Amino acid sequence: MKRKKLGEQFENVLKSARRLAVLEEARAVVVLSEACFNFKAMKKLVRGVSLLVAAEDEEVQEAVKADEIDLIPLEHEPETRSRQVSQMLVEAIADELLQSGDVVIAVYSSFEKEICDTISVIRLADQLARLTSRDLQRLETQVPLDTLRIVVDLACEIGREGREGKSVGTLLVVGHHRKVMELSSETVHDPFKGYAKPERMIRSPRVRESMKELSQIDGAFVISADGVVQAAGRHLRAHSEGIIISKGLGSRHWAAAEISKATDAVAIAVSESTGTVRIFQDGKVVLRIEPMSANMKFTDFESEPPTPD
Repeated sequence: MKRKKLGEQFENVLKSARRLAVLEEARAVVVLSEACFNFKAMKKLVRGVSLLVAAEDEEVQEAVKADEIDLIPLEHEPETRSRQVSQMLVEAIADELLQSGDVVIAVYSSFEKEICDTISVIRLADQLARLTSRDLQRLETQVPLDTLRIVVDLACEIGREGREGKSVGTLLVVGHHRKVMELSSETVHDPFKGYAKPERMIRSPRVRESMKELSQIDGAFVISADGVVQAAGRHLRAHSEGIIISKGLGSRHWAAAEISKATDAVAIAVSESTGTVRIFQDGKVVLRIEPMSANMKFTDFESEPPTPD
């Protein structure tokens, strides 16, 4: 397995990361790597501080494990760099390599793909959600992972941010949309009706922003497995027996449980009072996600190249 040399710039970045980790009493230096480096040499440069390496390329992952460095495996998803960094930290928490409340020093590339050139100080929120791609993969559903992840992320944003300074509760149903439409009716005039399919794709930031605005209206969003918003403001009329949900959950959560029991759809309910997101499948809560108190903040750190130790 051919290894890429760290190079003088990367070595200087790692030395700066180590010094900053000591100053900030950080739990670890976390490197997002897109190439096979000598990770043992990398560990020596951050000596005295724990090193974690995140990678999505299988060859890089194997190199990390071969060098006996703690690995954070990432799913291969097209992400912005900030979202990719967020994902690696959430995955590290899920694997118990990090804990909520930790301070970490993240090292990653902002400009050149295979050269890490950026250092960020990240203070993990005490209420950081533990949702990972692997959690979603465990769900036995025909809804593609990328669609489900986008819908769940949107629900989390609504739960965390609300709208116009007010808390918002909403319900999103994804997959098996024809059956869901049969078991529902309009509560308001459907704002998505009449638009072409490309203008209703949930992958579009504009569509997601519209859904945030519309989350204040009564009724559910219905989304197909391929990520097309089929309708908004739907009153769900499914009735299923044998459903048990926690005390204190209202009609929105009952509707989510019932529609997921009556169909093969996944229902995602956002609590107006707490912002908690609950994912329902087959009439039961299969995942619960507590809202982050705020978005993670990334603080870039710049320094002069360190002198040799």
